Amino acid sequence: MNSVDLDPVPDHVLGLIVLSTDETLENEARLMLGQHPVRLHHSRIYSKDDVTPTALAEMRARIAQSAALLPESVSAVGYGCTSASVVIGTDAVAAQVCEGRPGVAVTNPISAVSAALNHLGVCRIGLVTPYLAEVVAPMRAQLTDHGIEVIREVSFGEADDRRVARIPEAATAAAARQVAVGADALFLSCTNLRTLNVIKDLERDLDVPVISSNLALIWHLLQLSGLDTSGWGISRLIETEDSLAQTA
Repeated sequence: MNSVDLDPVPDHVLGLIVLSTDETLENEARLMLGQHPVRLHHSRIYSKDDVTPTALAEMRARIAQSAALLPESVSAVGYGCTSASVVIGTDAVAAQVCEGRPGVAVTNPISAVSAALNHLGVCRIGLVTPYLAEVVAPMRAQLTDHGIEVIREVSFGEADDRRVARIPEAATAAAARQVAVGADALFLSCTNLRTLNVIKDLERDLDVPVISSNLALIWHLLQLSGLDTSGWGISRLIETEDSLAQTA
């Protein structure tokens, strides 16, 4: 058998760790990336249906194993759960990902949102979540610790992640309009909450940036990969001129 010269490892190979209950993140990521020169690989992690601090914390022990299932070619990995990143802790999430896939850059939705809001130069936000109050409280506290003030918030009070994927985008958009008064930006939290189809209309109507967990996570992964996303036309965040130095 004749040997062949292999192609080099492609640039911009990214990984996502997606919850077993999530039905939204992968689809919205695919729509955001479109035909751009990015390879995105997914690994699943078991997560309970109930979105409570106890259930979220249990995922910590499974992150490394899930990360290890990603190809060796990935250069950056996103852990796809906003609330669990808060409960487990962003440093602990990063450590677990690197245990399974050493040497990669790591992000998660809450860190990505903080980076995105800093990049846009805004700190007063309206917050929309699907969560119970005991999940929202530590998230609000972490945002505050990063200099982000939540001035208004609406939550759908869902404890079952399977139901979160069924929340109509129109309901999320209506909640976003409720929390927009006085806000410099909006944050629509949860990777399982469908948001991508309403972001541009909200930004046009409300004249503020709208950041979702999925939008921020994919944007930050692209930043960590060194890919300029300016001009992609997805949202105000993606349309701004990006640089790795601004989000480090």
